[in-house]
Amino acid sequence: MLKTPLITAIALGSAVLAGTGHAQAADLTISCGAVGAELTFCEEGVRAWEEKTGHEVDIVSTPNSSTERLSLYQQILSANSSDIDVMQIDVVWPGLLANHLLDLREALGDEAGKGHFRAIVENNTVDGRLVAMPWFTDAGVLYYRKDLLEKYGFEAPATWAELTEIAREIKAAEREAGNERMHGFVFQGRAYEGLTVNALEWVASHGGGTVVEPDGEISINNPRAAAALDLAASWVGDIAPDGVLNYTEEEARGVFQGGNAVFMRNWPYAWSLAQSEGSEVRDKVGVTQLPAGGDGGESRSAAGLGGWNLAVSRYSENPELAVDLVAFLTGHDEQKRRAIAGAYNPTLEALYQDEEVLEAVPFFGELYDTFVNAVARPSAVTGDAYGRVSNAFFSATHDVLSGSRSGEQAVADLERELSRVKRRNW
Repeated sequence: MLKTPLITAIALGSAVLAGTGHAQAADLTISCGAVGAELTFCEEGVRAWEEKTGHEVDIVSTPNSSTERLSLYQQILSANSSDIDVMQIDVVWPGLLANHLLDLREALGDEAGKGHFRAIVENNTVDGRLVAMPWFTDAGVLYYRKDLLEKYGFEAPATWAELTEIAREIKAAEREAGNERMHGFVFQGRAYEGLTVNALEWVASHGGGTVVEPDGEISINNPRAAAALDLAASWVGDIAPDGVLNYTEEEARGVFQGGNAVFMRNWPYAWSLAQSEGSEVRDKVGVTQLPAGGDGGESRSAAGLGGWNLAVSRYSENPELAVDLVAFLTGHDEQKRRAIAGAYNPTLEALYQDEEVLEAVPFFGELYDTFVNAVARPSAVTGDAYGRVSNAFFSATHDVLSGSRSGEQAVADLERELSRVKRRNW
């Protein structure tokens, strides 16, 4: 098995695989991870399939940023390139990429998708075609230093306002005690798709809607949404470091796992890493649902729906093998292994009652409702325009976080921008 970097240039209508020259010797290529644990678990799963079948697979490295990865996929697929057979695709991409993907129900039979969360199967079904198999699901969760909260007499926060005050107090006390690197809260603040999810959680938890509602109404221009963005902006340079404006999941995890943050918003995958040998916060971490917006009736905890799926390119030269690899990687045994060893949320409902899974990741049972009822990004209703909608939303949010626009200005500007997109595209 060979890991090959993918150059993002397109030459003569084809993506260029660079580095080794052996890519064509393998039976399949797959992109199923970028860096760190995600890539490691991909490699392990692929290796097991190779040993089972005797076939060889190249793992193609792709950008860590989901925004950049989507752009790369679109370039490759629009060129009808066969350079990647199996693609890891985000939960919001099926509608964007469907025309370039195989119908897995046709390949695997009518039982394809059985036992997986129905909502994800429906999400991955476009015009009656199952274009991707669910691999792991995600919802945002709040990590906290249970030792520090206990030390200073706090419970896990129920609202964002409580988180702000607790983070500020513990940060100040820890720095006074000599830990000059302590921060109160880290999250994903870079201008990319991850910020869309974070900002959606803030807005939805304040009762500010979901940017674009299921009926197509643009709802972002409202006082609750503006207040949510302003609150988040108040964190930067106070409880959150200035550098959070360039954090993705891994930068946030690095700070938290290094023992230098009280709270972290991240996905469940960070649990096993925080608990790993050598982690500065091993056995010091708690996980709970994200805070609610406030005390109002429309306030609630809102976890952004994430997750990744595996799809097969229509341009694959070995489609039957590619489908078999997808079926293996999304099957019961592999999903159980990833859940226990890596805290990746299964998409198979039965695994949430599995004793070995719950022993390894107790909060899978405790936060089951959070995972099932997570808030979806407005990708279905906006269709092909979702990329522009998300880009406009995270860009406006980043402007608020960096202090160049107020929440009120940003949501008003965003409404006008999305209205122009809507007139052309959805």
